[in-house]
Amino acid sequence: QVQLVESGGGLVQAGGSLRLSCTASRSISEIDILGWYRQGPGKQRELVASTANDGSIIYTDNVRGRFTISRDNAKNTIDLQMNSLKPEDTAAHYCNAQIWDGGLREYVEYWGQGTQVTVSS
Repeated sequence: QVQLVESGGGLVQAGGSLRLSCTASRSISEIDILGWYRQGPGKQRELVASTANDGSIIYTDNVRGRFTISRDNAKNTIDLQMNSLKPEDTAAHYCNAQIWDGGLREYVEYWGQGTQVTVSS
């Protein structure tokens, strides 16, 4: 198991920046995939960015070039640097961890409690 705690959300004007941080309760080198998801008002939760232990990184199209995901194995954190924020980025942002379970033969997911990002126009 792993507990995830997010921080860094807030209110920012369009064009501004925020940095989200997620701290894991165990070594993130043991976690196969770490990522950030978001859920806007009336919308489904969607992937923002994720990074795997093999170093691969995925960004959803509408954040590529503006957001950067990074992991710090020494601090057991995964950060999301968000630049050039837009009002449509307003959403609750959630940290996600996926760990492969060989017995279940599937990834087990864990979620943080979420942190709100609000971008004013």
